[in-house]
Parts: sequence; C-alpha cells; structure tokens
Amino acid sequence: MSDALPIYDAVVIGGGPAGLTAAIALAQTGAKTALLARRAPYADNRTTALLGASTGLLERLDVWRRCRDQAAALRTMRLVDDTGRLIRAPEVRFSSEEIGIGQFGFNIDNRSLMAALEERAAELPGLTRFDDEAAAVDPQDTVVSILTDAGGSLSARLVIGADGRQSISREAAGIDVKRRDLHQSALTFNISHSRPHKNISTEFHTPHGPCVFVPLPGNRCSVVWVSAAGEARRLMALGDDELSEAAEKQSHSILGSVRVESGRNLFPLSIESPKQFASHRIALAGEAAHVLPPIGAQGLNMGLRDAADIADIAGQAISLGEDPGAPQVLARYQSARRADVASRMFVIDLANRSLLSDFLPMQSLRAAGLHLIGSFGPLRRLAMREGLAPSWKRVG
Repeated sequence: MSDALPIYDAVVIGGGPAGLTAAIALAQTGAKTALLARRAPYADNRTTALLGASTGLLERLDVWRRCRDQAAALRTMRLVDDTGRLIRAPEVRFSSEEIGIGQFGFNIDNRSLMAALEERAAELPGLTRFDDEAAAVDPQDTVVSILTDAGGSLSARLVIGADGRQSISREAAGIDVKRRDLHQSALTFNISHSRPHKNISTEFHTPHGPCVFVPLPGNRCSVVWVSAAGEARRLMALGDDELSEAAEKQSHSILGSVRVESGRNLFPLSIESPKQFASHRIALAGEAAHVLPPIGAQGLNMGLRDAADIADIAGQAISLGEDPGAPQVLARYQSARRADVASRMFVIDLANRSLLSDFLPMQSLRAAGLHLIGSFGPLRRLAMREGLAPSWKRVG
C-alpha cells in the first residue's frame, strides 16, 4: 500500500460476519470498496441463529447457497419457565407454520458462515482485501485516512467501523458509548444427543438467565447457558462428563442422553449502545454499534441489518452523485438504525430484568404477559413477525 492508491468510496474495518457482509454488499452496489481485516481461521465453535431477513440478505449476496447445507432449520421456538418460583409463566410455543413460513431461520456454525462470506468476498472485482489491521483512523473534511499496522495507508470517503467492542473507528468518530455490566456470563458449547430435536429450539428460563438448546444438523444442538458470573465459571470448569450431566439435567432430558462436544467459551455479558451510529464520515456496524446479551438471537442479526442498511444508503448516494460520507447520508443511516436497535435493546433488557427479578409484582407481570402472548393468536403472530424483522423493514 502507498499514498498513490486511489481514494475508495468505502473502507470496511473489521472482518467478522458484519464487516464481511457490509463489504460484500457495498461492492455489489458498484462502490469502490476495501476491506481491512486480518485473514484468520475462525477461532471457536460458536453458532448463530440467522433469522428470516438475514438469510434473505445472504441469498441476495450469493452467500447462503455456499453454507446452507451446514445449517439446521428452526421451525418451532419453545419458552419454558424453569424458575421454580411460586408465580411461573406458562409454556409458550411459537410455530413458523402459524405465520405461513417454513422456518423462522437457520442455526449455523460460525466457521461455515465465515468461510462462505470469505469465499464470496474473494470473487468480487470491486472489493480489495488488505490482510492487515487499522492502527489509526483519522477523519478529515473530505476523506478518512487510515494507517495500518504494517505501515500502509488508505483513504476513503466513508469508513464502516465493524471492528468490535473496542472499536478504534468509533473512538476516531468521537462517539461515546453507554455501557452496563449485567453481572451475568454466557457459557456456549455444542452437544450431541440421542433423541431428535425435531427442529425445535427450547429456551429454559432459570432464575439466573435463559439456557437455550438450538438445533444443529443431525442429532446435535448448540447451547447458550446464561447464568450468574460465578455459576458460569463453575460450569466452565466442569469436566466433559460433569457438564454433559448438567446439560442433560437442565434440558430435563427432552433430548435424551447428552454428550458435550469439545470446545466451550465463556463471555461476560453487558449492554452497550452508542450515542449515535455515525459521525465524521464513520458509520458503525455490528458490535461497534451495539452489544446485547444472547437473548432472542438478535445480536448478529442486527449486525447484518446494519450492513444491509449502510450498503443500501451509501450505494444509493453514490449512484445519485452524492458523497457517501457526507453528513446528510450518515443522517439517513442514523435514522435507519436508531429505532431498530433501541427497540430490540429495550425488549431484551426488559425480558432479562423480568426474569431475574425477585419482585413478586414483576414476576406476575411477566407471567401474565407470556400467558397473553401464548393464548392470544394475533398477539403471538405479531411477536413472531417482529422477532424476525422490524415491521418497517419487512419485505413481503
């Protein structure tokens, strides 16, 4: 890289799923795009539940066909109150058939998703990949200058910061973040089991957080077990036999005998939201823009919507002869993301707080709300549709 390189329409910083998706989507609009991210094998065995709009986006980007065979359909979602409290909510079951679709989405291991995204990105002539990282990001009047770890430089009219929770793009844009530690941690691992899951995802609500068993291909599931930080550390330290036994007990043996597969991860949970989603020629996407607990499978799905929105907005601006990093273009992105992110964060935070609360009136309200959703068809169908995608973004 050298100063003689052209000024890009957009540079995406960060090579996770949101960053790769943004880079592919921007390049497909015809924008001269660069992706600045290290090529590295995906480090763990986590999975992602891709909800309806997300798989639709990946289809449009010619990514989904490359990894579809590695995914399991999610056709039914069960919520089970396993708190043991005096006031408990009834079981709620959501079926994709009830809203006329084959499945809510698909659960896929992140390695397969990343491989498909990388393969598609490598095919696009309008996308230049730099196997490096950003060392400094400097927004100026007409461009953003980027210095890389290897000493190279890039310039772009627009930067998409998809560089995670410790985003230097966000810092360069001067965007403050509101952060709250939840004092909970998520333990993630995969299991094999003796009974078929029948494409049913089951979420057990415990007094310390949800534990969800999400189908994978074959007789396998991914597990996301949210609990108090100390209990999560205890579970993490168990041997495979002990954790298998604990997971089978937590699942009430609905999947038969359970065997934990190798590889597990532990993550402290927090909620983080920026004061704004774009400023100074920098737009945020993925965990640079929002961090929330793994409840309702919203995190990465929101990141993919970030990617789709910035690509649509910047691509349209370029086609109309506008500067994609101009304040009025960034204002459109801000408007597109604000309500979606704020509403998801509010609902997820409220659901988590209501589950953890020992306050009897709160428990009563939670039980009554779930009973209403479970028993009143129109409300249940509305909840399903909104869970898949916000109504103002839904494509028919």
